[in-house]
Amino acid sequence: MPIRTELLEILACPKCKGPIRLAEEDGSLRCDACRLAYPIRDEIPVMLIDEAQSF
Repeated sequence: MPIRTELLEILACPKCKGPIRLAEEDGSLRCDACRLAYPIRDEIPVMLIDEAQSF
């Protein structure tokens, strides 16, 4: 599921405000500082802390 590079550049982790990256293995958006993975549903990032999973 492709996420545009421009979108990745402006998105930030809602918890720490740090950078996120696209995880190729499961298609989630990950914050390495918080160790949280945010899901992408129907090509829309779900950037809610309550929806995130630890990795």
